[in-house]
Amino acid sequence: MFCRVKSGGILGIEGFEVDVEVDIANGLPQFSIVGLGDKAINEARERVRSALKNIGFQLPVKRITVNLSPSHLKKQGTHYDLPIALGILKLSTGIDFPENHVVLGELSLDGKINPVKGVLPIVLSLRDLGYKRFIVPEGNAKEAGLVKDVEVYGFESLRDVLDFFSGSLSKKPVEVNLEEVFEQNLSFDVDFSEVYGQHQAKRAMEISAAGFHPILLVGPPGAGKSMLAKRLITIMPPLTFEEAVEITRIYSVAGLLSEDKPLITKRPFRNPLTNASDSALVGGGTVPQPGEISLAHRGVLFLDEFPEFSRKAIESLRQPLEDGKVTVSRVGGRISFPAEFLLVVAMNPCACGNYGNPYKACVCTPMQLKAYQSRISGPIMDRIDLKVWVYPVEKEDLLKMSSGESSAQIRQRVMRAVEIQRERFKNSPTKYNSRMTNDQVKKYCEMTQEAKSLLQSAIDRLNLTGRGYMKALKVARTIADLEGEEKIASHHIAEALQYRINEKAPTL
Repeated sequence: MFCRVKSGGILGIEGFEVDVEVDIANGLPQFSIVGLGDKAINEARERVRSALKNIGFQLPVKRITVNLSPSHLKKQGTHYDLPIALGILKLSTGIDFPENHVVLGELSLDGKINPVKGVLPIVLSLRDLGYKRFIVPEGNAKEAGLVKDVEVYGFESLRDVLDFFSGSLSKKPVEVNLEEVFEQNLSFDVDFSEVYGQHQAKRAMEISAAGFHPILLVGPPGAGKSMLAKRLITIMPPLTFEEAVEITRIYSVAGLLSEDKPLITKRPFRNPLTNASDSALVGGGTVPQPGEISLAHRGVLFLDEFPEFSRKAIESLRQPLEDGKVTVSRVGGRISFPAEFLLVVAMNPCACGNYGNPYKACVCTPMQLKAYQSRISGPIMDRIDLKVWVYPVEKEDLLKMSSGESSAQIRQRVMRAVEIQRERFKNSPTKYNSRMTNDQVKKYCEMTQEAKSLLQSAIDRLNLTGRGYMKALKVARTIADLEGEEKIASHHIAEALQYRINEKAPTL
């Protein structure tokens, strides 16, 4: 006796179709699962056995073989408990159900259905293959219900699934009100109005948000670097639905979605510790999982105390900063994760932290200063568009405690600049000025004659590399967009160049 139940698997953040083939034959009692499954899948035998027993069924005393097809793709997780149980019940008891349903779910020993990772990308991928009906755990129902043009049914137990297929339990497809979910999109616990002084740093953060430009904040401890970084997402443009789904797919695979928050509606802010390995940043594992770089997709990756990260971890940023994706190689193949993040790094200017501090003297020797700053390689530093010194807040600003512009006010300017870029790049995969190709820079970075002369003189005076020259032009383009100007003027170039001049530490 043979039957097939449709299910799905995960490869990176993409789903693929899996046929759970169940065969029951005469012979010595045995329950085996084949098809390149991991340890969790091999353990499914005991979960299925106990779940069936505790809802009143027994495994047939025969030879049971389960094959997860296609057999050349690695399967992981506990997605297949429920389809395996349904296949066995169909063959041993005659319980029938339509074969056009895709089934996912982990079984607990008492027959309850537990949530699993990666439901959203599986549903998205299988919908594109023509499947329209999905049986998922109740805890994943809202997540799967985000997908349009499908019917999603969420269940809490195996018994409920059987009653649904027998007709004794009525169940409606899950409906998710996307407008209601997005209502929380612009609600933040922090605001830029809470930052006193720091006018140049706040201006740099605005430019960074408008053009998605990587930014470096340098200053002594307590100057406000972390405070500025944590407020950056409050001035970035709201996520579109497509962007929210992109991020949610990553968090679904990583198992970071909650039942009451099925869609990521705010830009992520990731702040890994300095002892994070390169694998923690990039992603990895026997079956690769997304790392901090991918979890920050469409949001902010904040690396505080940047020089304290390992050299290998710092260098792992080079590929995603250039390509917008990160590739993890394992024996089974190569998997790419999206990594379009806005990099914000913060560092002290020296080991003691007081170089350039007007209130405390630095005790580092020139050799110590150079050694500390050289922990960050030139290629990484060259990929950072904006470099800003953050000084301690002036006593007058601190005593006045006068609020500056709110995040909402700054965000309005940022959104106008972003709309200009969306119109500019509407027929291109490029989304922001920071991601312009060289051809796009030539096309869209038209300068006045005064701006050209200023930039030409700066090339020799500031010893700009080719990449540095292009970075300055891209930043100037964003500054012009914030002002609604079509041509890049000399003052746009001048402001862009000041974020490449290191007024306190020439080695940065």
